[in-house]
Order: sequence, then C-alpha cells, then structure tokens
Amino acid sequence: MSTEEIIDFTKLEPDIQSLIKKTIAVREYSYSPYSKFKVGAAILCDDGSIFTGCNVENASYPVGTCAERTAIVKAVSEGKRKFKVLTVVADKKNNIFTTPCGFCRQAIAEFGDILIYLTGPDMKNVLKTTLSNLLPHAFGIGNAKLLQ
Repeated sequence: MSTEEIIDFTKLEPDIQSLIKKTIAVREYSYSPYSKFKVGAAILCDDGSIFTGCNVENASYPVGTCAERTAIVKAVSEGKRKFKVLTVVADKKNNIFTTPCGFCRQAIAEFGDILIYLTGPDMKNVLKTTLSNLLPHAFGIGNAKLLQ
C-alpha cells in the first residue's frame, strides 16, 4: 500500500471530504495556548464509525497529547480496533504538509498500515499517503520475533 499523491480536495471521494470537514471542525477545539498550533484528526473505523480528536497541550509539555492519538484513544475506548482512514488538518509551514509526529506514527502502527490524508485548513490540496510511507519498518507486534 505504498503510494503517495497530492490531490485537489474537490477530487476526493465525498466520504473523505466529509471526514476532512469533521477534522477541520474538531481542530477548533484545540487547546494550544503554548504553541498556538491547532491540529485536528479524525479516524474512520472499519464499521463506518468516526472518532475525532484535537491536540491538548499542557504547561508540562510531555503531558500534552496530539490530535491523532486523541482520536485513536477515543476509538479504542469505545471498543474499536480496526481503522480504515486517518485525516489530519494542521497549518502548513513553508507549504509543507504537517505529518503525524513520531509518537503518533508509532501509535497508528499498532493498528496497521492505514490510509492517511493530510491537509491545511484551506483544504486546497490534500496529501494522500500511508503509515508505511511515513514510518517504514515500523516497530510492532510483527517485530517481536526479531527480539527473541
């Protein structure tokens, strides 16, 4: 599933457009008084359910959590374990898409190589990628045999 492309938002499937719009809406709930960097995420489960999340910062930086992990934790806490798509909306710096951080990439890897759509709040262009593109050779349950 190792593909990556930039797509015009209007050319995306309607369900992906809708998921991105939910991501933009939840981004507004971001608690980011320190960085001023709002991030929203939404995860589409295999059964069609959707869970959203935003970043929540804390004065003690390691205590904060990212939008992607918030969405994943909400889904898992409701019994969901199979994910199809993750969308992330954040400002682009120097016209570069904001990708999930290393912690988030590893958290996503726990649940498989899913499709990931990244965009800015303007929704003009969307980067369609996969976890395996963002985190090749991810550590996970499949790697446990290598440790023995």
